[in-house]
Amino acid sequence: MQVAGAYLLVVLIWSTTPLAIHWSNSSLSFIAAITLRMMMATLLVYVLLKIMREPLIVNKRDWLIYAASALGLFPNMVLVYWAAQTVPSGLMSVIMGTYPFFVGIFSVVILRENPFSATKILALLLAVFGLWVVQQAQVMAGVEDLWGVGAMVLACVIWGFSSVMVKKLGAAVSPLRMGSGSLIVSTPFFMVAWLWIDGELPTTIDHKSLVGVSYLVLAGSVLGHVLWFFVLRACSVINVSLITLITPVMAINWGMLAGERFSLWTLVGVAVIMVALALYQGLVIRLWQRLVTWFLPAHP
Repeated sequence: MQVAGAYLLVVLIWSTTPLAIHWSNSSLSFIAAITLRMMMATLLVYVLLKIMREPLIVNKRDWLIYAASALGLFPNMVLVYWAAQTVPSGLMSVIMGTYPFFVGIFSVVILRENPFSATKILALLLAVFGLWVVQQAQVMAGVEDLWGVGAMVLACVIWGFSSVMVKKLGAAVSPLRMGSGSLIVSTPFFMVAWLWIDGELPTTIDHKSLVGVSYLVLAGSVLGHVLWFFVLRACSVINVSLITLITPVMAINWGMLAGERFSLWTLVGVAVIMVALALYQGLVIRLWQRLVTWFLPAHP
């Protein structure tokens, strides 16, 4: 029951994070919203480290691991928050779902491991086509939307690179220490970016921004991170991979409930990307095998 509850919470947190980012940007500049979130999260995880009596640094190599992990936050999250100004939350979640493709590509380049079969290569090409369809829809909507989609794709590239580098460095670090280290390393860069891009303290913060930032600090940066590693250890890879398929669908529904609307071509592109993700994770083949077993049972 604990694993099932943690799994459901991860799905819920991941599906609501893009909408919460939109909310946090309501009365704050995008860079102020992400910087405030990172500063508050850093303070919180530092307190948790002290309460749990976990050391931040065990050996000097930990700093290198934290630096690799921090790439998943800075500049990755700056791009995500900037894109949130023009890209609907549901579409953000769909694009972030392409993260496994970039992990696979960097595994080939950095780890010299080839996770790509003929089916996965087909899925990758299908995902690229889906992104092209989405971009064409955004071109018709406006140039700013196109740049937002491009920023989201770049964020996925950086996230994939960060994940593979952490794996290459052989991180045997607890989820709390990893989250704390990556926040402590990256937060000063967020502060410098805020000074450079904005540099002005907000005079007013409305209710939506307050709720969005608070939710992202507690759920996105602390609880969600720890639960993700807990689920990853307890569940099979196939079951974990379902998260990248469930969350975009839920995120689109949350976005529509919040008043977001999508063009027909955007929805077509989203559908293509979702099929590509299912194909990449092997779910299409597993479903086909299951259907064959049901309708064509083996003869004795």
